[in-house]
Amino acid sequence: MDTEQPLSMTRDAYHHGDLTTALMDAATEMLEAGEPFSLRAVARRANVSQSAPYRHFADRDALESALAVRGFRDLRERLSPGGRRAASEADLIGFAVAYVGFALEHPAVFRLMFGQECDDRNDERVLAAGDLHTLLEQSLRDLYPDTDPTALATALWALAHGLAFLHLDGKLAADSPDVVADRVRGSFAAVRALASTVASV
Repeated sequence: MDTEQPLSMTRDAYHHGDLTTALMDAATEMLEAGEPFSLRAVARRANVSQSAPYRHFADRDALESALAVRGFRDLRERLSPGGRRAASEADLIGFAVAYVGFALEHPAVFRLMFGQECDDRNDERVLAAGDLHTLLEQSLRDLYPDTDPTALATALWALAHGLAFLHLDGKLAADSPDVVADRVRGSFAAVRALASTVASV
């Protein structure tokens, strides 16, 4: 068996009309493995003709953009299954834990999602990225009606995003998911305590 071609990456997928998914799955595997890819290389990995990808993606940039969109959507579902908003502070911290966990499980895709500015010409990617911020902002508006939800959402996102990249870049050890989760919870608790102290002064 050719170990470079997962069972799901076969011509059967193409013949059943799921070529787009097959190509994106192949590209994701190559990306996470640190393999540089082109549409031709992805086609070989997906076991389809070298011309097939061009029916769905104009070029490599289009494929990368599609991967980013899927990444944003997967992350949103990870944070909020079914679109559920955070109903408590514990839920908000759970969002942060899930956010960092996703980054560590899919490091290359995560870097692709946030490694470059969204292309304003790609509405799908812009909307997918914006959905994350909207989810957090709406949750904060419900939980803390007397605060500026936009500013607070930016601050909390920055904290979770910073923790994600500190782990990805090896500045914080990612020894186990439990250790990482405890560190994220501890960081948010520390910021919460600081905010309470400042508010009481």
